[in-house]
Amino acid sequence: MHTALGGSEPTARGRPCVLGLYQSVVLVLFLLRQNPVQQVAAELFGVSQSTVSRRLALLGPLLERVLAEFVPDPAQASSGKVVLVDGTLVTTWDWACHGIELFSGKHRDTGFNLQIAATLDGDLLAVSAPVPGSWHDVRAWRESEFEALFTDRETIGDLGYIGTGILTGRRKPPGQQRPKADKIFNHSLSVLRAAVERAIAHLKDWKILATRYRGPLSTFPNIVRTITALAFFRTTW
Repeated sequence: MHTALGGSEPTARGRPCVLGLYQSVVLVLFLLRQNPVQQVAAELFGVSQSTVSRRLALLGPLLERVLAEFVPDPAQASSGKVVLVDGTLVTTWDWACHGIELFSGKHRDTGFNLQIAATLDGDLLAVSAPVPGSWHDVRAWRESEFEALFTDRETIGDLGYIGTGILTGRRKPPGQQRPKADKIFNHSLSVLRAAVERAIAHLKDWKILATRYRGPLSTFPNIVRTITALAFFRTTW
């Protein structure tokens, strides 16, 4: 890590840094893992809230770059495998300047839609760039790189992906009982899809994705990339 960051600790003019490189990285990982308010983190690490903010802004992008080598190419990683896909909402503050763009009618909350791809074993394949929470999974899928990446893969999703070419469950016919064969088919797909739900749950062990994101929305894509890299790095432990 020391070499990848240029061989020296972050420096500031004037007073020496209160936190060295190692503790600064620990601080950033703590913020991502537990998502505390920055003032709480500042008290725990014995620094000011502004120091916490600066460390996150400086080291977050560097962590992503350092760990990028552990992120596999999704097309290669999914070769010969069935791909499971699902969307998840990461909630954020309700930023009035964004109007209803971030509001998810399905979840009745504001946030970003992330598309998650995983294998039948529940191993993470890829995490898409965040899109507004108001986007349904069909639009999020089509606007992401996933459609091109997994175009030749057998892909399974829930009913939210009907019309995309992804294998989904069967809707109940209007005004009719659902045929028994459809019930069995839908149950079988649900059993398979549990693996991608586990992958999402493991990703959200990083609480900044599981609880409300309070940072500037402009920094959220980097947060997603950093946690994705950390998730893949974790598999090498």
